[in-house]
Amino acid sequence: MRTQRVPLRSLLFVPGSRTDWLPKAESAGADAAILDLEDAVPEDGKAAAREAVAQAVTADQMTDGTPGPMRLLVRINALDGATGWQGADDLRAVARPGLYGIVLPKVSGPEDVTTADRLLAWCEREHGLPEGHFALLPLLETARGLREAYAIGRAAARIAHLGAVTAPGGDVERAIGYRWSPEGEETRELRARALLDARAADRPHPVAGLWADVADLAGLRRFAEQNRALGYEGMAVIHPSHVPVVNEVFAPDAEELARCGRLIATVERAQAEGAGAVLFEGRMVDEAMAATARRTLALAGADDRDGGQGGRGSSASV
Repeated sequence: MRTQRVPLRSLLFVPGSRTDWLPKAESAGADAAILDLEDAVPEDGKAAAREAVAQAVTADQMTDGTPGPMRLLVRINALDGATGWQGADDLRAVARPGLYGIVLPKVSGPEDVTTADRLLAWCEREHGLPEGHFALLPLLETARGLREAYAIGRAAARIAHLGAVTAPGGDVERAIGYRWSPEGEETRELRARALLDARAADRPHPVAGLWADVADLAGLRRFAEQNRALGYEGMAVIHPSHVPVVNEVFAPDAEELARCGRLIATVERAQAEGAGAVLFEGRMVDEAMAATARRTLALAGADDRDGGQGGRGSSASV
């Protein structure tokens, strides 16, 4: 029995050494917070940050032992290389009932996912949790990882939120060698290919990112709209001010939902009269378009933005 995943519009990075910032993430309406034990924490502070994050995860679980409405993820240190023990220690410390999932950095191939999957399964058994309770979000930060996105996505059923995260000066830019621009043309094909691999691997809720300019909310909106147009369902963000913009872009508005309802009703009436296709608001539509509209409505309903499945404090998903 695997935990059901929902779309996550906004995944806000929070330094693992600043768990006291979690209320800010909650107030901003983030669907998920990613407590970062990797790049955001200096080497001499990692042990203390690990303990603080473990306590925050424990405190976040509801009275019935389930995770809180704003989902918590933890980016651990890499599981491979000379310091792989550090990532393993991170995972064991934080993989407890209040955790939604693990963000796995520097993934180069499916073997990295397989290792993390086995460790998470062991933690689930240790805590009496159902198989697949913890989600896994592999970060495609290497050239090989991006090249093998499909195999990575197929390596573990617990993966729900897979996609390309491109940012200026980051690991992906260094690995690929592109020159970042605010327009994003140099990474559009890369993001589109990673998305196709994620969908082909049957990973249900792909996410993209990042927008590094804290003050440029107009640029953030353009980038988020570009990612949504490609087919992504959410983005990782680095500042609370980015959360409302990204939530708005990745959530269907009332007009879109109303149009979906009208389209479905029109197609179903036509089907009842023996017609397969029908003219709807100037366009020909059929069952394929109705199925897409039903999915949009289902995701909006399953996300429960007003009631708390997707993010505390958000207004209308990992």
